[in-house]
Amino acid sequence: MPSENLRWETLQALKNSPKGNITFDPYWSERGEPILSGCKEPLSLSPHSGVILERLCALPLQKASFLDSSSGDSSPGLSEDIFTSLSSTGSIPDLNVRRTPSLKTEREQSVSDEARDEDPEEDVSEFSSPASLPSISLLSPKAMETAGQIIRFAAEQQDKAKMALRLRQEMQEKLVAEVAEVASEQLKRFEEFMELKQRQEFQSMRDMLNRETKESIGRQEKLKEEQRHRLKILNLRLREAEQQRLREAEHERLRQSDGRERLRNLNTIQEEILQLNQLLEPSTQTRSDLPPASLSCFSTRGNQLCSQLSEVVRKTAEGEFPSVEDMTMSERALHEMRALIRLMQEEVAKAQEKKKKKEHDEEEQGRKQVELQAQQEAQKKAVETAKEKAKRKGLQNSAEESTLKWFRELQEAAARCQEALQQLNCPKDAQTKKLKLELQKAASIPVSQISSNSGSQLREIFDKIDKLLSGRGLVSGGRTISTSQHPQGLDFVSYKLAEKFVKQGEEEVASHHEAAFPIAMVAAGVWELHPRVGDLILAHLHKKCPYAVPHYPPMKEGTTVEDYQRIIGYRVDDSGVEGQDSFLKRMSGMIRLYAALIQLRWPYGSKQGSAPHGLKHGWRWLAQMLNMEPLADITATLLFDFLEVCGHALMRQYQSQFWKLILLLKEEYFPRIEAVTSSGQMGSVIRLKHFLETSLQSRQIRPPKGQLNSAFWSS
Repeated sequence: MPSENLRWETLQALKNSPKGNITFDPYWSERGEPILSGCKEPLSLSPHSGVILERLCALPLQKASFLDSSSGDSSPGLSEDIFTSLSSTGSIPDLNVRRTPSLKTEREQSVSDEARDEDPEEDVSEFSSPASLPSISLLSPKAMETAGQIIRFAAEQQDKAKMALRLRQEMQEKLVAEVAEVASEQLKRFEEFMELKQRQEFQSMRDMLNRETKESIGRQEKLKEEQRHRLKILNLRLREAEQQRLREAEHERLRQSDGRERLRNLNTIQEEILQLNQLLEPSTQTRSDLPPASLSCFSTRGNQLCSQLSEVVRKTAEGEFPSVEDMTMSERALHEMRALIRLMQEEVAKAQEKKKKKEHDEEEQGRKQVELQAQQEAQKKAVETAKEKAKRKGLQNSAEESTLKWFRELQEAAARCQEALQQLNCPKDAQTKKLKLELQKAASIPVSQISSNSGSQLREIFDKIDKLLSGRGLVSGGRTISTSQHPQGLDFVSYKLAEKFVKQGEEEVASHHEAAFPIAMVAAGVWELHPRVGDLILAHLHKKCPYAVPHYPPMKEGTTVEDYQRIIGYRVDDSGVEGQDSFLKRMSGMIRLYAALIQLRWPYGSKQGSAPHGLKHGWRWLAQMLNMEPLADITATLLFDFLEVCGHALMRQYQSQFWKLILLLKEEYFPRIEAVTSSGQMGSVIRLKHFLETSLQSRQIRPPKGQLNSAFWSS
């Protein structure tokens, strides 16, 4: 059939028409809207739909219209002829043009359909009219079928939506029921858990009551046992008291026997002491050999011993026996009397020997006095010559007055500190003496352990010293030591610690120059936290090395050569004065320690404010050294050591001013050093000259060896 063959073309034409592009909303009925409420523009069919509908429906429609019009002259062959004539013409566009005016909108078509239903004759007359071609009804079966399908599809979609909504409501109800069931189960579990917890608490309370009951019963049993034990002890004590009474009776008998024996011994001792006392009486020989004071002392002590023994004997005359203490005192008096006799005899022998030696010493002293006077006169002349030379050349022989005042203040403070430590330095009891030794070890041992092995070890040593100075406990030798154990403990530790730091510079740095930096680093850290220790370090340093001030102490009248050599830093003992090389080595070590100290600062400190004794003191020392007359061998050595250790830091701090000072030293001061230096002391002068020439030529001073870098602190 033609309609079956052109079905897909019809559907494609409907799809491409404006009506086919309408958006269909399946939920329009639920919202109570008309089916065409979503249409924004009037609906119309495609211009080509008429031709297609003519092809599909022309013949059946004509047959139906002719049959309904009850026209007797119509025949089936008419429509076939008309369709044949139309198709034979081949002018489909013309037909389309002619049919276009007859096309109507859906609403107009519905109105016309209603009119036809009311007047079927008029409808038949339209189709039977010979003046025009048969018209196409918009409410064709196909359209009705399509509209029905659309309505049915909308109903199906609405049913599906209702079904989905019902399923969703059922699912929600089911989910709510499940949640309610789960909540009910959880509530049951919680109630069971609470019941279990209550049972457990009840059980624990019952167990605790049972345990307390058992403990109470145990305590009662223990008290009963203790009562029985006390009864046993009382019985034992009664027996022991009886035995003690018997023992005391026996003891009294023995005491009487021993007392009579001690009385006999006491009489013997008294007889011997009286005989020895007669030997202490001054004779002609002792008067000549011993001074009257010694003779009187011996005689007085002998009489005192006799009096003490007489007191003991007087007690025995009253009916008492001498006690063990009395016998001990009597024997001690006898031993002391014998010792007095021996001492007197030794004193007589020493007096005779001393008399002979004195005669010999007087002769030797007269000879030395003559030599000393000659030396003092020579020194006075040398000092006067040096003063005249200084006045003539404009240099000083001593430091500035402010520097000397500072030097004296430090020495006086150190002297006061030492005087305050008299009780701890000269302990009278064994406990104080032991505490003194332990505090001295606690202060000295950490300083002796300072080395450049690692930064962690150096920090550990610093923490020990800081803990000791802060009054906290420090374990030393298996015992906790603290400065708070004695009122003078802190001053004693500070004094000994400062003394040990300077001694390390005097000995360790003098032998190993690189050791100056770790020792100075710890000293700088201690100085920053405990300024009193820093002042004591300077006092000890200035006392042992006055050139660190710098200060050249003058020789005062009445001062011996040995005392003056001690004042200017030499070691003097029974064997004599130390050699020049040893003296210079010690001075070099202490100056190197001082040069390292003024440029360092403890890296773990607060970093707030300036260093307690910084580079400005190094600049002051160097400037004052150049304002003073050089000393042979000493000045060159100290300048070289100081610049080698501290020159790099001064160069970075003062830059051009530092180079001006070095140039002044090279051109003006160095010739003075050469002038006072003999040919046998040129070693230090040559080293200083080479250092100055190299530094001025390269305008650079290398960092000193042994300086602590960042890698050291991370080790």
